[in-house]
Amino acid sequence: MFRLLIAILTLATSFTTVAFDRENLLKAWSSSVVIRGYTEDGLAYGSGVVVAKDKVITNCHVLRKTKSPWVSFGETSFSVTGVQADRWHDLCLLSVFNLPVEPVPLGDSRNLKKGQEIVGIGHSGGAPVALTTGGNIIATYDFEGENIILSSAKFRMGASGSGLFDLKGNLIGINTFKTTGYGNYYSLPAAWIKALMNKEIETVFPINGKALWEEDEDKKPYFLKIAIPKTKKNWAELKLVTEKWVKDEPTNTEAWYELGYANEKLGKVEDALVAYDKALEIDQNNSDALLREGVIYKNKGDTNTVAKIQSTLDDVDPNKAWILKNNKY
Repeated sequence: MFRLLIAILTLATSFTTVAFDRENLLKAWSSSVVIRGYTEDGLAYGSGVVVAKDKVITNCHVLRKTKSPWVSFGETSFSVTGVQADRWHDLCLLSVFNLPVEPVPLGDSRNLKKGQEIVGIGHSGGAPVALTTGGNIIATYDFEGENIILSSAKFRMGASGSGLFDLKGNLIGINTFKTTGYGNYYSLPAAWIKALMNKEIETVFPINGKALWEEDEDKKPYFLKIAIPKTKKNWAELKLVTEKWVKDEPTNTEAWYELGYANEKLGKVEDALVAYDKALEIDQNNSDALLREGVIYKNKGDTNTVAKIQSTLDDVDPNKAWILKNNKY
């Protein structure tokens, strides 16, 4: 418990804009478990979160190579008796025998805001004690009725299936995959767990099947198609992808922001401003678009416009406001 308190208190020093609920974050920390199982290559592991009595949510890809998974909480192990699987969404709900862990409340990723502070809690590296990491919401993407979360809360191997929480201790996402190169981390919406609870219970492991993030490149949603060109800094390719994105989804603020960013990197500043303006027309609190416009107008020497943008960022995203003010972009 002492290590737990230190972890939460240390993490709390990074929370700058929103009050955090220490008691409920402690409960969130205590809901984190390790998923283990032997494979042909040895012992494999992942993370999970207790979301109902004797129910643990994790990623299905954690269960692909083991025939007999179990759940560890502290130094005690608990048998898995079944699973409700949504392979495409990469979410598996384990039934666990007599697990003495209090479940966490489920939050809603559709209410998240850019720049909002969040907490990742999981067992990176198979650590028996859950590790905590702070971060911010980078973006949310509407996908099949809910919002997939992109954040800066880091997780490593062993943390697949771990929880992403708001500062009130609500589970908002399940940490699942990350992009190569520019270090962004994706979490699947906790709201998908509710439908999962109605699925038939399976008892045969391993659990196999393609997940949405493993789709062929040409079939992936646009928010995943941009990952490779951004990683490779192929701005011309990013522009091509985002031009198709805004055509297919003209009311998507993130699509217009990414198109603006591609144009800015290509030196087409006026085209970038048009796209950023469109992003802000759809969502006036799109702090990424505000920041990039602030940078452009700073370079133009337009201090009046910069001051207005700075004032808006102070209200909607203090972290981005600090970046603009201190030229840390």
